[in-house]
Amino acid sequence: MKAEMTGGQDKVKKTVMILANSSGGLYDFRNELVEKLLGEYRVVASLPDAVKTDLLEQEGVIIEHTPINRRGMNPAQDLTLMHAYELLMKKYHPDLVLTYTIKPNVYGGFVCRRMGIPYLPTITGLGSTFQKSGPLLFLVERMYYEGLKKAACVFFQNEENRQIFRRAGLVSGKDRLVPGSGVNTKVWQAMPYPEGDITNFLFVGRVMKEKGIEEFFRAAEVLHSEKVTFSICGYCDEDYQAQLDERTSRGEIIQLGFHPDMHEFYRDCSAVVMPTWHEGMSNVLMEASACARPVIASNISGCREIFEDGVTGYGFAPHSPEELIRTLRHFLTLDRLQRASMGEAARQKMIEEFDREKVAAAYLEEIHAAIKGKA
Repeated sequence: MKAEMTGGQDKVKKTVMILANSSGGLYDFRNELVEKLLGEYRVVASLPDAVKTDLLEQEGVIIEHTPINRRGMNPAQDLTLMHAYELLMKKYHPDLVLTYTIKPNVYGGFVCRRMGIPYLPTITGLGSTFQKSGPLLFLVERMYYEGLKKAACVFFQNEENRQIFRRAGLVSGKDRLVPGSGVNTKVWQAMPYPEGDITNFLFVGRVMKEKGIEEFFRAAEVLHSEKVTFSICGYCDEDYQAQLDERTSRGEIIQLGFHPDMHEFYRDCSAVVMPTWHEGMSNVLMEASACARPVIASNISGCREIFEDGVTGYGFAPHSPEELIRTLRHFLTLDRLQRASMGEAARQKMIEEFDREKVAAAYLEEIHAAIKGKA
């Protein structure tokens, strides 16, 4: 709480509050924006964990711990979350609120609308609900409608998500498209392509069905050899640990666990593989590309924007282990120079199209306009 005790200077600053579901996500993907905000405003962040809150506090962010059940819909827990947001806003009287991911967007939006506080939600992805129909989809759409309808501006990370929301009438005011969270090309710098004759395919993300882990398992089962390895970096988010251990014992995969710093894993891989079913805009693909690594990913919105097929990586049909295996087989025919050239082209694309400074500038423009409009 250091920023609260720095004297009168902070008291005259306007306050920007951030509601998010991960301190790691805020620090790793949005810290450039946070740093710029700290130059102008008092910044308060409501977060459910402490993974990187110490780093944010060192920068001057006021941290408030707010538990969030990221998965599932429990009415009692969700009402508790909304009440917690209301108490925070009464405590800090923010001049503007930024929200990220569904529950902060929805419940933070409810509270901001009721209290007359300008807010800027970001749709970071839609999840599996929007691929279905029925009562659950209706409920989620209604929640989004209520949470977003008075937003100063709604940020989308890919065009497909924006069009889905527009067609469903979930956004009625201003919206804006940004290239995901962007990537810091100074933090994620080009690395020499690995030497040797071993190809290491790297999966990065939560081990769960909708991230395509079963397709990755199948590809590893078919293609692994002494010269072809399949590594998994991320924590187990669903009941796959027994299968992970069994496949490890058979030599099909290498478990790397969760790591907050991915540099050495991108350095050692030949390509990053992402068989995900849905994505807002993949930070993993942007980071790997910035490190000059080819990416092999589902040909879906949120991934396809990041790679150029056959130039910086390859796309394949989601939900299809056969298509993934076919694409990996093709990659295995490339020599080291071809793969390295693909990685170099991937980095150049990140520099030209996905630099995080551009994303931060877009947010600052809308933040300034919303706060000025409130005044």
